[in-house]
Parts: sequence; structure tokens; C-alpha cells
Amino acid sequence: MRRTYDEIGFYLMAGAGGEGPAGLVREAQRGEELGFGTAFISERWNVKEASSLAGAACAVTTRMNIATAATNCNTRHPLVTASWASTLHRLSNGRFTLGIGRGIAAIHSGFGIPEVTTAHLEDWAKVMRGLWHGEIVIEHDGPMGHYPVLFLDPDFSEDIRLALVAFGPKTLALGGRIFDDVILHTYFPPETLQRCVKTVKEAAERAGRDPDSVRVWSCLATVADHLPEALRIKKTVGRLATYLQGYGDLLVHTNDWDPAVLQRFRSDPVVTSIPGAIDGKASADQLEHIATLLPPEWLSVAAAGTPAQCVARIREELGYGADRVILHGATPDELEPIVLEYGRTYP
Repeated sequence: MRRTYDEIGFYLMAGAGGEGPAGLVREAQRGEELGFGTAFISERWNVKEASSLAGAACAVTTRMNIATAATNCNTRHPLVTASWASTLHRLSNGRFTLGIGRGIAAIHSGFGIPEVTTAHLEDWAKVMRGLWHGEIVIEHDGPMGHYPVLFLDPDFSEDIRLALVAFGPKTLALGGRIFDDVILHTYFPPETLQRCVKTVKEAAERAGRDPDSVRVWSCLATVADHLPEALRIKKTVGRLATYLQGYGDLLVHTNDWDPAVLQRFRSDPVVTSIPGAIDGKASADQLEHIATLLPPEWLSVAAAGTPAQCVARIREELGYGADRVILHGATPDELEPIVLEYGRTYP
């Protein structure tokens, strides 16, 4: 049996979705075969509905952990979320982690979905834990809203891991106080990663928790040079450009990048002409042009080059303080040479 590397994970249906939902089953099985410790699932409102995909992944694996990173706490009734999480917890024999994120405020506003605050996230997490441990909640009136009655089963005693995708210091500190895993964003330079880890661990300690009990995941874009150049530019330039489309101000502020570069990117006619997410809709020519808009240092934090060079970057992330690393943006087949090299040089 191949060794399991609990400290590394990957995303199923990475990016815009790859082969789509039908390909998820093979990706999950392949990731487990290669030795990944955790498979993550992000949610997009098209054919990436998180609970369906997580159920499929749990059903076709036996060892690997399955986690959402992320779904939202404000797009489903709390009983619906609590129920499908407890269902997957039991289906997987305890391998499921429910990961949430704040989401993009402008999108939520456009769809008529209530905004999420840090207080909302904290209130919701406490309610989830209570429901999973048999509490009957009467007349809850807090930041997550008013609910006359909430309950699942008074006999429940389910220890389900909660994860939080976090950017800013308040959300990172919340992760340290309340959550089991904190998942950082892609394209964080070392100094950003170190600062985020420090914020999470210090918040855990102030809350009376063991800082080592809160796992901080680096999300490391991993695009080795054995992939075709056209695919590499999509997974690097295309992916970062998509993040800048959605929440560029936050990413630039977090990394202390130059906001003037973001403004030039946003006003560029090629960027404004693309109808949707750049990583899913841009042509090869458009991606080549967009590459000229992004400073090399913004892209250089990714793991790139040979499998050995990618493994060195993974180990650097662990050295910077991350407890675990997500090899982001590539399928298990695309990551295979890197995982094999990781295992070959495993301490």
C-alpha cells in the first residue's frame, strides 16, 4: 500500500471544473491512490454544488479526507447545511470536514443573499457545533439571524471538523478561536503566509486552545513544467487574473502589492472584454496579453519548474509555518510526478 501524506492535499475539479462532475469520481480515487491526505471541493454556482460533489467523493474513497473549501453559510438554511454535513460525516466514517468562506459580497448582494460578517461566521459555527451535539436551539436571535427552533437529533454527538477560508486578520483570528482548520488563499508570498499563521496561532492561544490543534493550510499554486505551456499559462496567469476579477482589492491589500497594477489590469480592454471568469473563458491570445499586465513577482510564489523544484517549494511552505499544503490548481494525474518525487525524498 502506498504511503499517505497527511500534510498535502489537492482540489477536485480544480479551477473551472476540468472534466466536470463526471470526472470527480476518477479524480478522487486517483488522489487517494497517489497518497494525498485530503481532497478539497470548492463551490461554483453551475455544476460545482458542494454537497453533491462531497457526497460522491466520500462514497468512492475509503481513507482520504474530503473537505469543502469552501461553501457558504448564508446560501442554505442552517438545518440543511448541518444535516448534509452530519450525513457526510457518517457516510465517510468521520472523514468529512465542512469548510466555509465569507464569499464575495458583490455577488451575494446581486443575488439578494444576506451579507456575511465575522460575527455571522462565529455565530453560525457555534450553532453548528451545538446541533451536531444534540442541542435544541429555541428562539435563536444572533448575527446569523432569527430562528424560532433549530434541532437535528437530541441523541447526536458528532465531532465534525469545521474549516474556514480566511483572508483578513479578523477572519484569521476567528479561525484560531473557533475552527479546526484555516485555509489560506492562493498566491500568498512567504511574508503573508507567515503573518497569517502567526495571527491564527496567537488567536488560538488567547482563546485557551492548543495552537497546534488548529491546522493552517497553505494553498500553493502548483504547476510543473511537464505540463504544456498553454495549460500552464491558464493555470497561473488565468487563475490569478480570475482572483483579481473577483476580489482583487483584498488580495492586493493582503499581500501589500501595488494597487496601481490592479487598476491597470481592471481597465485593460482585453480584460473587460472577457465575459466571465478569465481562467474559464479567455483564449490563449488573451491570456498571453494578460500575462504582460501582471508583475512576475506576483506569479513567482507558485510552485513551478521540475517536480524536484515543486517539492522544494512545498517544503518551503511547511518551513514558513504552514501545517499542511494544498497543491492547488492541478488534477491528480497532473500532480503525479510531483507526488512521486515528494515520496521519493520523504524524510
